[in-house]
Amino acid sequence: MSVFHSCSGDYGLLHEHSPGDIIIGGLFPIHLKTNRTTAVGPISCSVYDFQMVLRAQVMIYAIREVNERTLRVLPNFTIGYDIYDTCGDVSLAIRATLQLLKNQSDPQSCLLPTNMHSALPEPQTKVVIGERYSEVSIAVARVLALSSVAQISYASTSELLSKKLKFPTFLRTISSDEYQTKAIAELVMQFNWKTVAIIGSDDEYGKYGSDRLVGIFREKRVCIEFTDILPGYFSQNNSQTHTYLANLISNIRKCTAEAIIMFTKDSNVDLIMEAAVKGRLNRTWIASDAWSTSTKISERPGIELAGQVFGFISKRNEVPGFKDYIISRFNRTTNTFLEDYLNRYPLCNQSEDNRENNCTLKDSPEWSKNCLDPRCLANYIDNDESYNIYLAVQVIVEGLRRLLKCDDQKCERRTKFTASELLVEIQRVNFTVNSTRISFNTNGDPSLAYDIVYWNMNESTRHTRIKTIGGYCPNEKIQIPDYLVHNMCNVNVTVFNCSKTCKPGQELKQQGKKCCKDCVPCAQDEFSPGNGEACKSCGQTRYSTPQRDMCLNKTVEFLHWADPFIIILTLLEVFGIIVTIVFTIVFTIYRSTPIVKAVGGYLCFLELLSLLGCFCLTFTFTGMPTEVSCMIGMPLFGIAFSLCISCILANLFQILVGFNFELKKGSWLKKLNQPVAVVTVVSGIQLALCVPWLYYSPPFPDQEILHMAILKQCDKGSSKFFAAMLGYNAFLALICFLFAFKSKQLPDLYKNANLITISMLLFLIIWILFIPIYISLIGKYKRAIESAAILISSYSILGCHLAPKCYIMLFRKEINNENAITEYIRKHYEQRDMAVVKS
Repeated sequence: MSVFHSCSGDYGLLHEHSPGDIIIGGLFPIHLKTNRTTAVGPISCSVYDFQMVLRAQVMIYAIREVNERTLRVLPNFTIGYDIYDTCGDVSLAIRATLQLLKNQSDPQSCLLPTNMHSALPEPQTKVVIGERYSEVSIAVARVLALSSVAQISYASTSELLSKKLKFPTFLRTISSDEYQTKAIAELVMQFNWKTVAIIGSDDEYGKYGSDRLVGIFREKRVCIEFTDILPGYFSQNNSQTHTYLANLISNIRKCTAEAIIMFTKDSNVDLIMEAAVKGRLNRTWIASDAWSTSTKISERPGIELAGQVFGFISKRNEVPGFKDYIISRFNRTTNTFLEDYLNRYPLCNQSEDNRENNCTLKDSPEWSKNCLDPRCLANYIDNDESYNIYLAVQVIVEGLRRLLKCDDQKCERRTKFTASELLVEIQRVNFTVNSTRISFNTNGDPSLAYDIVYWNMNESTRHTRIKTIGGYCPNEKIQIPDYLVHNMCNVNVTVFNCSKTCKPGQELKQQGKKCCKDCVPCAQDEFSPGNGEACKSCGQTRYSTPQRDMCLNKTVEFLHWADPFIIILTLLEVFGIIVTIVFTIVFTIYRSTPIVKAVGGYLCFLELLSLLGCFCLTFTFTGMPTEVSCMIGMPLFGIAFSLCISCILANLFQILVGFNFELKKGSWLKKLNQPVAVVTVVSGIQLALCVPWLYYSPPFPDQEILHMAILKQCDKGSSKFFAAMLGYNAFLALICFLFAFKSKQLPDLYKNANLITISMLLFLIIWILFIPIYISLIGKYKRAIESAAILISSYSILGCHLAPKCYIMLFRKEINNENAITEYIRKHYEQRDMAVVKS
């Protein structure tokens, strides 16, 4: 409490006071640093900032201009000012604020009344312009809110200050960081940068800005290589700072970020850029408004070695007449800040030749020996913060005009007013100052545009020239020159070996480093149109080109009738059908001859009918598979062929019984010699296998997804029933083969047994070969192999078993009679010395 009640003087702070009817306070960090440490002791300021001197002069100049045109703006009122140097320090700023809040009509009075329950005294200072840094403004705003004194900052952009419940009297003539962070993110997206690094500071400005940037970039899927929050001691430039700075520069050197965003005050950036120049980092930097137009940093020798700089600053404008005011040697006016400045940098006399001075200001004893031409000083006038200070004065004057109800002749209100009344009127202002429309929203924020600047570090120029290259208005698209966007977006690979975009057929993918991505080819049946877009699946109905840049529709494959192989099979099928019909006609004509009886009599017609069915069924394997074609294909073939083999098996029984002379064996063979029963039982077993197959799990149309095609085929349904069908037919063929082989020794004029042996052997070989081919084969010709196997099986019986009989009936009629058969049998047994009894 002793600090508040100690009301002596101005605490040694550098400040300037001018009396008036209405006092406007001012807070400016004329010095950038203090000697603050963890130890207790007096605080002194260092690092003189001549630009802040000029900005303080803007406030003095603007108030002076208002007073000179009092008859037209505030008749019969004069505006005074009370400006303090805060050194950018929170404690010193609060101390200066307490001084401003004292009732200056009584210099001995203190801020706090004797009775703690009574109201605070009304201060003569009705409004305060400042502070520059958000961290300091936050502290000042809490103190000014005690007396409802309006605070208008010209540079504090922290979003925290927009919270009216915490800072009800705070306003500003610069946009909130909410818009600046959006603008920075838009620049990153516009330049197609995929990875960034963020450097903030341990204060409200740096923390809030960095946090918001992290949130925006995560939403936009921009990779953040690292986020570094500089400690509070960083700007002190001590041993701790050097250690921290060395680690930071090492991280920057190793990182793959395409742009490094520095959201912190200029004193911190100055140290980082000094190290960046020494280390020749050559990176791309994005400057926040705190340092984007800093002459001290941009004029640092060798700054081009640090790399290129893009920055954001409030829409810039010249303070009307201020440059002429500087060149005219401040119109012979003087003030504390100006005197202190001229002690360091004396102005040259008009008679002195100043051609040797290079207009570069240095905070050193050696340089202060040289005089400075005012025209050189005018080169250091900024058009951003200076214009914001000018706007703040104009806003205050407009609020006073509304409050005092002034016109060009007089002010209706002459009574005293409170700071809270002025605050209300300032919050309501909505007017234009030199083409700048200024008003405040409910958060005390204006909606002002940003300029996007670029540091032109061309070696042919003496100084780095900060050029405006674009702009950004809140909630509007960022404006950047097309050529610059084109150049940036056409960078395929950064200098840090990170791919930014890829050829069609490749995607950007992280391989190892945190943010660095490489071009990785898309997998089979995936595609990427280019620009590093993620690979996407073509789906089941399409496939990717060899370049993986697009998808093509897969062709639908099945056995077409126009296929050469199918044409051959079809001709064989038709030929088989014709031959079978011809054989049936021949067998019908010669049905009463011995040779027809030798091949089973009426059973041969059943055999021919089953073969005809097999030939017809082969047509179902060609064309687009349907439910009907799939169901009747293999199951009906199994039934038809088992019927054919059962007829052959019945015929073999007849031969064995006819030539068997052993009484014991002959008795039971005669019992088995029942052709109808044999055919019914043998084919009935196959029918019992195929009917459940068709009922419970029948073959059905299906498709197989291949790389470049969709194969239409028939799924066998139950593979067990399919295997059982083939296995049973093979078993029957093997039995026939064994019976026929056994019957080869019998006197058979027509070689029935021999021919059946050959046909069954062919059948077994064909289906033994079919199984591995069928299992391993993929494609539309899988069904063609099934059709071919059925054709060969049918032709083996037709050609080996029935064709020779037709030949005898047509061309060897002499042996197609009973006498020829009897004679053949007699000779057969005579050769074996066996007696033959003629019936």
